[in-house]
Amino acid sequence: MDFPDELRYTREHEWAKKKGGNIVVGITDFAQDQLGDVVFVELPDVGDPVKKGESFGVVESTKAVSELFAPISGKVVEVNDPLSDAPETINEDPYEEGWMIVIEPADPKELEALMDAKTYKAFVEEQE
Repeated sequence: MDFPDELRYTREHEWAKKKGGNIVVGITDFAQDQLGDVVFVELPDVGDPVKKGESFGVVESTKAVSELFAPISGKVVEVNDPLSDAPETINEDPYEEGWMIVIEPADPKELEALMDAKTYKAFVEEQE
């Protein structure tokens, strides 16, 4: 299991990373491992608003269908469109090529309220 230090994490197993003034979002290594082989992903459109803690999409695997939850509020400014044709990228590289959306944050301080890697790792270990 990989828990990169530069990322922030949610209790729903999304990660968030600051990139310039925006926030890149995806699901964690733990989440993709629990899901199994990802076969489909549904993401919002560029320009769509997202609200912290609310669903912004769906990821479907051979085991389950799971909602994706926004780690922060803001507006979607970029979507990883290649995931539509290659959803397995989420399993292969959840922190780089498997990113999902980029959000222009309404309040950049929301990022700081998320768990750091050490706290998230402890949270995951409690789940197992």
